Amino acid sequence: KKPIMVFVNQMDKERANFENVIAELKERFSRKIVPVVVPIGAAENFEGVVDLLKKKVYRYDGDKVQEEDMPENFNDMRSEILEDIVEQDEELMMRYLDGEEIGYDELMRVLRESYKKGEIVPVLSGSALKGIGLDLLLDYLGDIGVSPEEAPSYKALLEDGTEIEVKFSEEEPFCAYIFKSVVDQFVGRITFAKVIAGVLRSGDTIVNVQKDVSEKLGHIYVPILKQQKEVESAGPGEIVVLLKLKEGAVGETLAHRDRRVKIVPPAFPEPMFSRSVHPKSKSDIDKISNGLSRLSDSDPTFVWEYDSETGETVVSGLGAMHLDVMIERLKKIFGVDVEVGKPKIAYRETITTTAVAEHKHKKQTGGHGQYGHVKIQLEPLPRGQGYEFVDKIVGGVIPRNFIPSVDKGIREAMKKGVLAGYPVTDVRVILFDGSYHEVDSSDISFQIAAIQAFKKGMEAAKPVILEPIMEVEVFVPEENAGDVMGEISSRRGRPLGMEPSGKGMVKVKAEVPLAEMLDFSSKLSSITSGRGYFTMRFQRYEIVPPNIQEKIIEERRREMQEQEK
Repeated sequence: KKPIMVFVNQMDKERANFENVIAELKERFSRKIVPVVVPIGAAENFEGVVDLLKKKVYRYDGDKVQEEDMPENFNDMRSEILEDIVEQDEELMMRYLDGEEIGYDELMRVLRESYKKGEIVPVLSGSALKGIGLDLLLDYLGDIGVSPEEAPSYKALLEDGTEIEVKFSEEEPFCAYIFKSVVDQFVGRITFAKVIAGVLRSGDTIVNVQKDVSEKLGHIYVPILKQQKEVESAGPGEIVVLLKLKEGAVGETLAHRDRRVKIVPPAFPEPMFSRSVHPKSKSDIDKISNGLSRLSDSDPTFVWEYDSETGETVVSGLGAMHLDVMIERLKKIFGVDVEVGKPKIAYRETITTTAVAEHKHKKQTGGHGQYGHVKIQLEPLPRGQGYEFVDKIVGGVIPRNFIPSVDKGIREAMKKGVLAGYPVTDVRVILFDGSYHEVDSSDISFQIAAIQAFKKGMEAAKPVILEPIMEVEVFVPEENAGDVMGEISSRRGRPLGMEPSGKGMVKVKAEVPLAEMLDFSSKLSSITSGRGYFTMRFQRYEIVPPNIQEKIIEERRREMQEQEK
């Protein structure tokens, strides 16, 4: 078991409830939950914290901390955590049951041992914004935390994919793990890394293993509060700050050039919440991709992509607040102001029945004219088959050199369907007849004829709109499973089943249209009080219900009218 310590933050905020958090932790973890630093009051009545082991109260006034003796009304709470601690040591427990007062040093010894074994989860509280309780958190980390020498080894991969373990040792070749990357508008990239093995010295040449980029280090710093102190070297377990690295995203490894080990990063949560972003100024179009790339380097749970089909830049994160923060950074650091909206859905259009169509393109001008005549049959294909062109021309009614022109014209027509202008898919087109003119026929003439014939055929073949269906897995507390299943059903989803996921959680499997998932993250957070999360991936396309199709067509028409203005 890995050691876990919990700090309950924002005790000064409205609706803060320390007791509820403790109850939830006890539900989620199969370990002893031991609150060692508890709050005095909450929200607007939050006054300070109590260290139950030291029997001291700490009240904060800015940078000043007032220490007092613990009042008697906390004695019962202290007795409860003492029992949790002493029962980890048989000798100590017997002395405690005999009525002996157990000293602070002995309690800390047992707490330290039990914490390192992962048997006890110490819980502290405070307010990071106001600096309340942070000093006690650092004290506990120093007093009972695991030192680098005691820490388990890191899993890593060699260049050939062989898995090895890297231990905290100065004798090993250098490697460090990047756990934080900050973009400063004045300094540029600031990289925070933890040295896992070896010694890093100023002037060393190191390699970013993932990016295969080498660079020679200038200065090495260690962080001390908000300041940075320059050092000549840093060893295993130390945190270093490196300025202006060429490459340095969170989760990447810096290593010695002769031993390019890649530390296996932890599993980061999947981004669940997406929004489209558009620069308010055309002059910012070039800057937005650079800014988003730098921000995604600093946060692996923030991703972005440009959707060439919809013409949108889509950003994804862990929630609305997360994206708000990242978009504000985009504006503050890179000077890019954006408009935020819901991402467009990559709908498709297809046909549901067979239809025959023809078009004769004939245009006479001075000199050579234009002539192309095609007859085609459209047939629906199974979902996911895309496009199939079948040439059934016999007798040379259309010369062989113009057959590819017909195919090319149909492909061009399929870029915009007749219902709402979405790409067309899952259609077989059979070219079975037509005619040509020895002088006026040309490549472009048959392309135009094919485009118009396809449009006529599609209109006659009962076209429909297809929408992407996602395979969704939702992880929620057992008590919220019913509400989540109901929410999925209300979003045109099909629940496929439910199975235990451990620690009081269940996994709900479902298929849901992507259009219904755009605001699911915030709703899930509301239902589960922030404890639920989900993953999704594309499954297939399905026909949209008629009432939804009408809305999509109307909305698309409005978009096109806006673009024409």
